Amino acid sequence: MNKQTHLENLTPRQIVSELDSFIIGQNAAKKSVSIALRNRWRRLNADEAIRDEIMPNNIILIGPTGVGKTEIARRLAKLAKAPFIKVEATKFTEVGYVGRDVESMIRDLADLAVNMVKSEMQESVKPRAEEMTEERILDILIPPVRKKTTGTGFRNPAQISDSGFNPDQASDVELNEKTREKFREKLRKGDLEDRKIEVDVKSNAGASMQIFGPQGMEEMGMNLQDMLGNIMPKKSKKRQMKIKDARKYFLAEEAEKLIDQESAVSQALQRVQTSGIVFLDEIDKIAGGTKGGDRGGPDVSRQGVQRDLLPIVEGSTVSTKYGMIKTDHILFIASGAFHVNKPSDLIPELQGRFPIRVEMQSLTEEDFYQILTATRNALTKQYIAMLASEGITLNFSDDALREIAKIAAEVNREVENIGARRLHTILSTVLEELLYSVPDDIHTGKIEIDKNYVNKQLESIIKNKDLSQYIL
Repeated sequence: MNKQTHLENLTPRQIVSELDSFIIGQNAAKKSVSIALRNRWRRLNADEAIRDEIMPNNIILIGPTGVGKTEIARRLAKLAKAPFIKVEATKFTEVGYVGRDVESMIRDLADLAVNMVKSEMQESVKPRAEEMTEERILDILIPPVRKKTTGTGFRNPAQISDSGFNPDQASDVELNEKTREKFREKLRKGDLEDRKIEVDVKSNAGASMQIFGPQGMEEMGMNLQDMLGNIMPKKSKKRQMKIKDARKYFLAEEAEKLIDQESAVSQALQRVQTSGIVFLDEIDKIAGGTKGGDRGGPDVSRQGVQRDLLPIVEGSTVSTKYGMIKTDHILFIASGAFHVNKPSDLIPELQGRFPIRVEMQSLTEEDFYQILTATRNALTKQYIAMLASEGITLNFSDDALREIAKIAAEVNREVENIGARRLHTILSTVLEELLYSVPDDIHTGKIEIDKNYVNKQLESIIKNKDLSQYIL
């Protein structure tokens, strides 16, 4: 059994430290998910006799939008190098209704895992694939000279001297090889990147074919589509493309040929079953309607979705086009604002499958300031990088960042609390004029964003509370 050796040295404290680089605050949530992640490694390294009995502790994150629920799950998956999928509970319908069934999230997770493993395998065979790609490009630029033979498999007598050797043909082969070597050098130096060549591009005849079926028949449709796609020949068409683009196309083709497809699928399924993470967002939207007598309409469907989710979270076997997947050890992290209901409004069986509940805190003005300054992927750093491409050195003064954090907190408090997403709307409004005018105006050197600039850009909007509801 393959173990997640890349997690061997990551303790819960170290996992939290990594999460701190991207997420401000929410220490309780970070602590819970770090323990859950470390427990995956602990289970894989536990005694084999009890390994299968150790079940994941699924988590419900409770808190308003924009406080970091999704970001925690996404960063956790990247840290674990695990197959990760984010789905919204509201997208699913009860079996029998039109829409997606809950098992489709496991099939999507399997697709992601297969692509992930294939990508890793392709990276390992990349040097060999690059060699084969170079030969294919050379074959198009300078087709190799091959010695002609008769239909019987012997060389044409007319081309063979009395000694059995044709010097003209030998010189052609030698000249061809020398020319190919010269072009090989040019290719490696990058001198031919913009030169166009004609490439045979394969198109799958079955790619445009869609198969529709009743609810619960998705897998049958996928298998039938794959089968027909394999039976029908793949057509190819000639396309003119630059060598730099052809190289990418050929590299992908050659790498795909070199990897072991069966091994990739096998590893992917194993990875899904032992380290897959499903982030189930908006679970509060399917809660409710479970108490207070008989109800009809959407409440019935919501409760049906919960009941369909239960066996998957509890542990069942889902059929995918790659094979069967057991969901027993997939980690489920659910989240919801729970404004109008509470986790206890979920059906009792589903509640029991999410034993860890973490309440996340609303973000403060200081949190917003830290998000703008301390995180590795801070919005300010993103804008600085974008404007650097225009030759501009953008700088935010400390008082500007403090002002932006203050305004974000105020608007969240007075209009609607959308958490850190408020920073996106405020910063885009502050920098809108600058982002619009920079390419045409000859701005060079350094541009300073200070408190006065922020207030000037937002002054009319902040004063008009009705307008701020729509813009900020």
